[in-house]
Amino acid sequence: MKTRKIISTMTLAVALIFGSTVMAQNKMEKDTKMVGGAAMYPSKDIVSNAVNSKDHTTLVAAVKAAELVETLQGDGPFTVFAPTNAAFDKLPEGTVATLVKPENKEKLQAILTYHVLAGNFSGKDIMKAIKKGGGKATFKTVNGGMLTAMMDGKSLVLADHAGNKSMVTIADVNQSNGVIHVVDTVVLPGM
Repeated sequence: MKTRKIISTMTLAVALIFGSTVMAQNKMEKDTKMVGGAAMYPSKDIVSNAVNSKDHTTLVAAVKAAELVETLQGDGPFTVFAPTNAAFDKLPEGTVATLVKPENKEKLQAILTYHVLAGNFSGKDIMKAIKKGGGKATFKTVNGGMLTAMMDGKSLVLADHAGNKSMVTIADVNQSNGVIHVVDTVVLPGM
């Protein structure tokens, strides 16, 4: 009888450990989003995830050329509005090739940090600020410029200083050091 009780206790302990592990894996799978054909794991930092997205190869190359990798792998938290390759393709021909040249590093840094907010702002947080602001909310970016957020129907939209708009196509891609919101257009600071 004592052996049976020990076996029952051990079985219960194993079941609890296994159940906890399965629940943790399910939560991680639920929080993991697919971007550019790759899983974006909430346990990894912004750069470690972005390098796996086939839709963000231009952004990753630009971040490397601007020497911002170490910064975006830091503690943060950061909110990154991550333009896709197609977003960069909307820029005038030759713009990206010119920006990634070493002599244009400061300009590239200014553009990329215009896509970053200090802090962790979920889509819900941004929408709450928009509602509180009567339809618009303004956020100070890491480069010091201002981005305006608004809704267009059910879509979250950003506007730069010149009024150029970028739509969030995938929101709330959680990272260990912040959150990524995928955008369809590169926004530009006043330069």
